[in-house]
Amino acid sequence: MQISIIGSGYVGTTIAACFAEIGHEVINVDTDEKIVAAINTGNTRIHEPQLDDLIAAYSGDALTATTEYADVLQTDITFLALPTPSKPNGGIDTSIIESAAETLGENLRRKNGDHVVTTKSTVIPTTTNETLAPILETASGKTVGEDLHVAMNPEFLREGTAVEDFLNPDKIVFGTNSDTACGILYRVFEPLIDETDTPVVETGIEEAEMIKYANNSFLATKVSLINDIGNICKEYSVDAYEVADAIGLDDRISERFLRSGLGWGGSCFEKDTAAIRTAARDRGYKPRMLDAAAEINDKQPNRLLSLLDSHVDVTGKRVAVLGLSFKPGTDDIRNSRAIPVIEGLKNRDANIVAYDPVAIEDMRERFPEISYVNTPETALENADAALVVTDWKEIAELDEEFDTMTTPIVVDGRHAIDRRDGIVYAGLTW
Repeated sequence: MQISIIGSGYVGTTIAACFAEIGHEVINVDTDEKIVAAINTGNTRIHEPQLDDLIAAYSGDALTATTEYADVLQTDITFLALPTPSKPNGGIDTSIIESAAETLGENLRRKNGDHVVTTKSTVIPTTTNETLAPILETASGKTVGEDLHVAMNPEFLREGTAVEDFLNPDKIVFGTNSDTACGILYRVFEPLIDETDTPVVETGIEEAEMIKYANNSFLATKVSLINDIGNICKEYSVDAYEVADAIGLDDRISERFLRSGLGWGGSCFEKDTAAIRTAARDRGYKPRMLDAAAEINDKQPNRLLSLLDSHVDVTGKRVAVLGLSFKPGTDDIRNSRAIPVIEGLKNRDANIVAYDPVAIEDMRERFPEISYVNTPETALENADAALVVTDWKEIAELDEEFDTMTTPIVVDGRHAIDRRDGIVYAGLTW
C-alpha cells in the first residue's frame, strides 16, 4: 500500500521506517527541510536501536521524505504523527496537529475519491471527531463518512525498543466508525497481524483516544505504587526487590514495572498523565489516584538527594551523576530524573561531573555550567559521592572503578550496582 505520514519526529520516523519494513511504500511529510534531507540520504537524528538500519535500508526506495503535502494525494491513508506538547496547565496543545490537518485538507481538495486520515498523535478524547474532523472537512470540501474517513490508531512505542514494539506489538487498536477506514487499516497492518497473530481491538474513536491515556496512566501508577511500597520497605530495612519478585508471581500483578527506584520520566508518562488529569478536572472529576501517582513520582529525586545528605555533605565536593537520559537506550532527557537531581546538587553547591553514553550534548544545553565526561571511570575518579540515575549497561557493569573515588559513597536510584565490601552503598528503596 501507499501510506503517507505527516510528521517525522520520534513517532513519525519510527512508524515510517517500520511500515517500509513490512512492505509498504511510505511518504514522510515534514516542514523541516534538514530532517527531510537527512531521511532521504538514509540518516536520522533520532537515537533508537535498529532505526538507523531501517532508514538506511529503505530511504530513496520504499521510504521517501518530502516537504510537499501534495504528495499525499498518491496515497490511500495519511497518519498524523505530530507533537501535542503540554500547556502550562497540563493540558495538550493541539495547534500543531490542527495546522497540519488544515494544510492536509487543503491538498485533499484536489483528490478524487476516498481518503483516510488517521490520528497517531496522543490526543484527549473527542479531539479527532470534534476538532480535527471539522478542520479537515472545511479545508478539503469533503464530507466525513462519504469521501473523507477519520480514525484513531494509538501508538504504544517505548523509547529504546520502539522498532521492536512496532514489529511485535501487544495489541493494535483501530478506532473508527467508518467501514472504509477500518478496511484500509486492516490492509496497512495485515503483514503484522499475519506474522505475529497480534490481537486487534476495533472500537470507537474516543475509546481509542482514551486507551492510550489509560495505558500510560495505568503503567505510571504502577511505577508510583511500587515506589511507594519500596519507600515503606526502606523504613523497615526490607528488601523491596525481594518483595516485588514475590508479588510479581501473581498473574493479576505480573513482574513488569515493579522495579522501584527514581520513578518515570520521558515524554509520554509525564505529559499523558498530566493531560488526562487536566481533562478530568475540566469535566469536574478529581483524579485522586493519578494525582497521587504524580506526586509520588515527583518526590523520588528528593528522596535520593536526602539519602545522599545522610552520608555526606556535598558542599564543594565532587559528585558523579551517572546517567542523564530518562531511561537506557535513548538520548531523550525530557522529564529525566537527572534534571531534578542536578538541580538539587547545584542548590547544595556540589561540583557536578556527569556521564551518559548518548545524552550529554542535550543535557549540556540544559546545564552548560556543570562538567561532562565521556566515560563513567572519569566521572568516578576522585569523586566524593556517586549517584546512579539511569541504569545503562555501562553503568551497571561498574565495580572496581568505584575504588578510584575519594570516598566511595554510591547512592543507587536504579538498583543497578552490586553491593560489595569497600563501598558505602545506599539504595533508594531497599
